[in-house]
Amino acid sequence: MDKVTEEVESKKTSRFQSFIYIVLIPLLGAICVTLLVMTYLGYNVFDLTKEYGQKIPFLSSAFSEDTKESAEEMETKMIELEAEIKDREAKIDKLESELKSKDQEISRSVLEKERLEEEIAELTAMKDENKRAFKDIVKTYETISAKKAAPILAQMTEEEAIQILTNLKSDTLAAIMEKMEPEDAARYTELLTADIDVNE
Repeated sequence: MDKVTEEVESKKTSRFQSFIYIVLIPLLGAICVTLLVMTYLGYNVFDLTKEYGQKIPFLSSAFSEDTKESAEEMETKMIELEAEIKDREAKIDKLESELKSKDQEISRSVLEKERLEEEIAELTAMKDENKRAFKDIVKTYETISAKKAAPILAQMTEEEAIQILTNLKSDTLAAIMEKMEPEDAARYTELLTADIDVNE
């Protein structure tokens, strides 16, 4: 029984093998040779196949519909892609202009900061200079005689006189007050006392 089955199967296999060897391989070889020869002669085999396929009635409709659909699809895709490109270019332009305005704003801020720093430096220098000048004035009042200093201070505004008197040494202050007119001495004493109370 097994031998019979094996013989049937081997006959089937041998028929299939003979079909491959006798028909299929030579047919494929002939097609390859034909393709090579036609390509060598300058024919585009695929274009020819398409051309002849369109002449055959039931194949021509399939070729033309596919071509129309693919052309329409490609055109639609191209329009969509062009719109997307324009949209992205517009976004890029907007971002570039925003970046440019931010850069200009930063530059203005940096210049303003530098100007303010220079102004602060100038004011600090002026303040230091004023402090030095004021110290020199106070030293001058400490070195000149109380008899000369008293009438000069009496001629100044109360604010200026008080500013100088508060920075004098106590013995110099006492000597100058002694040489002032009694009403001036009383007024400055009152102002000095008020200034001391405020500072405390």
